[in-house]
Amino acid sequence: MATSGDIGLAAAINILTALAFLIAFAILRLQPFNDRVYFPKWYLKGLRSSPTHSGAFVTKFVNVDWRSYLRFLNWVPDALKMPEPELISHAGLDSAVYLRIYLLGLKIFVPLALLAWAVLVPVNWTNNTLAKSKATDKVEYSDIDKLSISNIPHGSQRFWTHVVMAYAFTFWTCYILRKEYETIAAMRLHFLASERRRPDQFTVLVRNVPPDPDESVSESVEHFFLVNHPDHYLTHQVVYNANKLAKLVKEKKSKQNWLDYYQLKYSRNQSKRPMKKTGFLGLCGDKVDAIDYQTTEIERLSKEIDEERQRVKTDRKCIMPAAFVSFKTRWGAAVCAQTQQSRNPTLWLTEWAPEPRDVYWNNLAIPYVSLTIRRLVIAVAFFFLTFFFMIPITLVQSLANIESLEKRAPFLKVITDIGFIKSFIQGFLPGIALKIFLILLPTILMLMSKFEGFLCISSLERRSAFRYFIFVFVNVFLGSIIAGTAFEQLDSFIHQSANEIPKTIGVAIPMKATFFITYIMVDGWAGVAGEILRLKPLIIFHLKNFFLVKTEKDREEAMDPGSIGFNTGEPQIQLYFLLGLVYAVVTPVLLPFILVFFGLTYVVFRHQIINVYNQEYESAAAFWPDVHGRIIFSLVFSQLVLMGLMSTKGAALSTPFLIALPVLTIWFHRFCKGRYEPAFIRHPLQEAMNKDTLERAREPNLNLRGYLQNAYVHPVFKNDEEDNDEDAHEKLESVIVPTKRQSRRSTPAPSKISGASSPSLPDTGPENSHP
Repeated sequence: MATSGDIGLAAAINILTALAFLIAFAILRLQPFNDRVYFPKWYLKGLRSSPTHSGAFVTKFVNVDWRSYLRFLNWVPDALKMPEPELISHAGLDSAVYLRIYLLGLKIFVPLALLAWAVLVPVNWTNNTLAKSKATDKVEYSDIDKLSISNIPHGSQRFWTHVVMAYAFTFWTCYILRKEYETIAAMRLHFLASERRRPDQFTVLVRNVPPDPDESVSESVEHFFLVNHPDHYLTHQVVYNANKLAKLVKEKKSKQNWLDYYQLKYSRNQSKRPMKKTGFLGLCGDKVDAIDYQTTEIERLSKEIDEERQRVKTDRKCIMPAAFVSFKTRWGAAVCAQTQQSRNPTLWLTEWAPEPRDVYWNNLAIPYVSLTIRRLVIAVAFFFLTFFFMIPITLVQSLANIESLEKRAPFLKVITDIGFIKSFIQGFLPGIALKIFLILLPTILMLMSKFEGFLCISSLERRSAFRYFIFVFVNVFLGSIIAGTAFEQLDSFIHQSANEIPKTIGVAIPMKATFFITYIMVDGWAGVAGEILRLKPLIIFHLKNFFLVKTEKDREEAMDPGSIGFNTGEPQIQLYFLLGLVYAVVTPVLLPFILVFFGLTYVVFRHQIINVYNQEYESAAAFWPDVHGRIIFSLVFSQLVLMGLMSTKGAALSTPFLIALPVLTIWFHRFCKGRYEPAFIRHPLQEAMNKDTLERAREPNLNLRGYLQNAYVHPVFKNDEEDNDEDAHEKLESVIVPTKRQSRRSTPAPSKISGASSPSLPDTGPENSHP
């Protein structure tokens, strides 16, 4: 078990590591050849030029201005200087609200830490229960555990202090959560109302378009919406299965990039034409003229792309029963997206279309009927992934409880008796080992979300974040407690009667705070400092720049900063909320470590959002209800843990008073869900009408059709030079739609659309004259 000395050594290691990272960052960011790594966002905005393009040879790579090194920490005030409205304009509402999660942690835990240390720590410290338990039951503990609820005598009246503090902490947390929910809901509505025109404001995604033997999918969609939304329907774009075409286009792009490189190389030295090998990665095979080879490959791919493009457009198997349907007004889109379109609720399903850059095009080709099966498969796979990950968690806990290992493996005693090594293994190694085990998890969970078939990147990230949180809760939190308790109190379990085991667990759970303290220091201190250093992107950029970059376009792609990574960042933050809320009453000594995490990460990620990360989509903080819900879950779980601990400590009289806490918290959650969540899942018609009215007044001659016509065209068709026939545009203005299908009143075999989607059409020809 980690002692106060072990925690001190771990703190020293992590503080020194964090300082080393921060100092290294402060120096590396000043070097001109690292400018694209630490300030890529300004390059993407076109507001910064590379300092390596001018000046002397040395100054292109090294900053020789010694005065700039005296101000190497000015990045901290610079990160805090930008006001929130400007931050929203610069980085978007998603990024600004993401930062507010860290501020929320500070708002909640600063008062909790002050109150806990002023009241609970003295109450816990002035007892000797653990000392007696060690003498009688051989329960292992450290000096830090004396600050926890485990040090309160069985059945003591002092437990009422913890009950009162639990109520105070719950009310304060709920108060801050409500204020934050209200603020962010208002920010979202204001952002949507003041935001410039976007295609997704006028567009809905229609899925499960029923097949019709007389009409194509495009004709069915046009027909249905001109009949049922005659005053507002504008245009539509059918969804194609263009995944194979996208792969060909990507391959051609790579070949073209190599051709540009070889031509540039040859232009610099025309005495020798560049050569390459045609085998695997250019390491084997026949040696050929590189320019001729790449030119031939591009011609071949161009031909295949043209053939595949025509096949996709004409093959009915490539046309999915879905379409992006655009309307003349935001009001018309809002009505369509938020209403049932058909008598059959499984057909003509509508939802708000994601913005074009948020669309995950690969999943648009997944049939709607297969989504349920896919999600069932992933649910089973996730269960087994979570279950089998308990094995490495158990191994990590064995490192945290070295005394138990010494008893089972005496040969380790020679090594572990060395004080520094023992402190290093118990205080630092478990946290870093757990961090390493979790490295591959985000990639696995994102692949699962993609397989499930979500249609936009924001939904993929939110789903992955949900699973990440469940995984962290089950394995990192519950797994560490259960496995750690078994290792620490193994002798007690063996020699005690069955009815005494719950009491031992009740004593041991608060004492796992020492392990989580080490994890917080590794992940939340040194890990966050490593985030700002960007060591991995720094190395990858310079390797690409030296070996792979052939053109300026390559250099821009090598500089790609990526986005925040909501699918990994937010669940990790939620773990700290969980730890803070669970241990605020149980072991308050953990709270200062969490405060350092929230304060440091707020400054670091504010800098990263301003200078580095370029969010690839904007959901207008649609993720906030998930954040709120997970914090509420952590709060309820902390209350249940406290109730369980009280029952094992002989404080059964306090249980009726604690039962009210989860009830009140769940009621509070339902109140917030009903009051504020609609702002995140619906769009008020009043807001849509106001914005439409303002736009008509400001831009009466706006060509909205031209603006929306190609907004949702698959990226592989963006450069298609086929022009739309103007006659087709004029035809869309008619309410009575010419159709290849006969009138429903005379069709021998009624279409699957009939009776379930729209009323009968008026007769359009003499053949339709009979009833």
